[in-house]
Amino acid sequence: MIQSLKKAFPYTLPILTGYAFLGLAYGLLMNRTGLSFTWVMAMSGLVFAGALQFAAIPLLTGLFNPLAAFTLALLVNIRHVFYGISMLSKYRNMGIKKFFTIYMMADEAFSIQAAVDLKEEDNPQLFYFFTALICYLYWNSFSLMGYFLGQYVPSSIVGFDFVLTALFYILFLNQWEHPEHRPYLLIGVGATLISLFVLGKSNFLLGSMVLILLLIFMVKEKKHDE
Repeated sequence: MIQSLKKAFPYTLPILTGYAFLGLAYGLLMNRTGLSFTWVMAMSGLVFAGALQFAAIPLLTGLFNPLAAFTLALLVNIRHVFYGISMLSKYRNMGIKKFFTIYMMADEAFSIQAAVDLKEEDNPQLFYFFTALICYLYWNSFSLMGYFLGQYVPSSIVGFDFVLTALFYILFLNQWEHPEHRPYLLIGVGATLISLFVLGKSNFLLGSMVLILLLIFMVKEKKHDE
């Protein structure tokens, strides 16, 4: 077990850096919106979905709309359905650890589990479990730390809500370097602008995600027919 933990830990160090900025920013935003420490623990511990947690802040501070919350959660995290399908064979024979590993499989943990080639002497089940667990602990630790630091950060300092936007912008630029990915990036930008123009600022997010999914499925289907 210790050997598997030692093997998994170095792979998670780049994630530690990213989660430090995102988690701290999330905790600070939760503090500034007036939400209690209990909400931070519940969202980071039970939901554990960075992008969704940021997007859900307006839902938590506004009028309760369960349909909007459900739709937002489904569309933001629908990619995890495909993650899970691709990991079915790797998660076999894990026992009770399988359920915790599935629950804690964030984007970053999935990228490690899918890419790392394990040796014969390694225990893949424990490696997958510890990879997910470490990422889970990173996120929860920094989001809680950010909440407590929020009371010491002057209110004149702004821009914490831009952290997630900056991350996605960097990811966008990285993907743009691959010509085969550009059509999907353009679909995302175009669908978002159309939804913003038609639906307005308050409703464009859900509309754009639905439109993006539909257009991507249409493009995939067209390529499959060709």
